[in-house]
Amino acid sequence: MGLKAGIIGCGSIAKLRHAPEYFANPHIDEIVFYDRNPERARELADVFNGSTAASVEELLEDPNIDVISDCSSNEFHHVFSSKALLNGKHVLCEKPVALTVEDAQKIVDAQNQSGKKLMVDHNQRLTRAHQKAREIIQSDELGKVLSFRTTFGHAGPEHWGVNKSNSTWFFKKDRSSLGVAGDLGIHKIDLIHYLLDDEIQYVSAFQGALDKVDENGNPIEVCDNIVCSLKTKKGRLGSASFSWTYYGEEDNSTVIYFEKGIMKIYHSNKYQIEIIMKDGERVNYQLESIQTNDNQTNSGVIDEFVDCVLNDKRSLVTGEDALSSLKVILGILEGAKTNKVVTI
Repeated sequence: MGLKAGIIGCGSIAKLRHAPEYFANPHIDEIVFYDRNPERARELADVFNGSTAASVEELLEDPNIDVISDCSSNEFHHVFSSKALLNGKHVLCEKPVALTVEDAQKIVDAQNQSGKKLMVDHNQRLTRAHQKAREIIQSDELGKVLSFRTTFGHAGPEHWGVNKSNSTWFFKKDRSSLGVAGDLGIHKIDLIHYLLDDEIQYVSAFQGALDKVDENGNPIEVCDNIVCSLKTKKGRLGSASFSWTYYGEEDNSTVIYFEKGIMKIYHSNKYQIEIIMKDGERVNYQLESIQTNDNQTNSGVIDEFVDCVLNDKRSLVTGEDALSSLKVILGILEGAKTNKVVTI
């Protein structure tokens, strides 16, 4: 007997990642879709042989639904994910887990109270290159990590989201709140925590709405670019840049500097990891191509989530992990606003 899945929110992330990955998973028998635009839910139900729920309550209270993906917009995660957990569902929540520490804590508390699984979709932990990079770092063959730089940028959510226009909710302060920092930046903060087995403790940053305009031609209410300086608890120094204005091509690269050399991740089209040793020796790894907005491959997130539920495993990205990354992003935005160094 397989699992029945529910999806809340039928935008691009549900259409391109969650629904097809549930559909392809052999342990999922059926998918139920809910969207406040019923037509969107019906469209996905037709494509993936599923059904629709007339209301979010109907979905959350359905005793036959085992797992729920919360693909709603950011401001609703703490409402839907918490209710789903307290209704006895295992939850996969899109990132950012919430817009405030208080709201994120509500989800973590609901998970602790319910005893159900909570996983947050920080999918960069699941790419083969990032898992291999962590393995190499932990082996200590390159010595200790000294510093790092990471970036994540593309042409913007109006090119990727279901609403392909400047009226996208990603540009609205009351709905996305965190701008590019919450959309792309939080992925890389989580990745640095994962790769280095460390946490960012001090941040400073500059931000701006440099190029994006809303449907009325006014600069958007949130940042489309942010550049940060970071220091971890273990004393590593780093820089990070996140952007919705990388118009030529997407950049999702990370470079880590060690005592004995350099590791470049997703820096080259040919090799997913390049290692350049102090003496000039090079080691290259060909693993897989990273997902981009134009290259949607199976992220592995749904398979990992379903495996955690069926085999009672700890999820690779817990609510606490997501809360830790959110705190850093909120600190970065505070630092950019106040021109001060912020302690997380």
